[in-house]
Amino acid sequence: MNLNQYETIYILKPDVTEAVNLELVHYYKSLLKKNGGQSIVVQHRGRRHLSYNILQYYDGIYVQVNYDSNGHLVGIIEKSMRLNENVLRYLTIKKS
Repeated sequence: MNLNQYETIYILKPDVTEAVNLELVHYYKSLLKKNGGQSIVVQHRGRRHLSYNILQYYDGIYVQVNYDSNGHLVGIIEKSMRLNENVLRYLTIKKS
């Protein structure tokens, strides 16, 4: 099975608590592992000012996740983010 490198960055609402933030990180990490993701690295990028307002928010909490997987897993994790009310935006890019 051929694995590609992916990078997913998601932005959480600024009023999300640290506990909820960590809970989401663990949830997405376990979701990746459960579905065959490998070499998972999570980096907290912190609170940053948004270039434009999203749902009346000026700031967001950025989290970056790098992992190796097949393309099918990207759809699974993005669907989960789309359905989560704490996630303002997400973007996945294929690195190689």
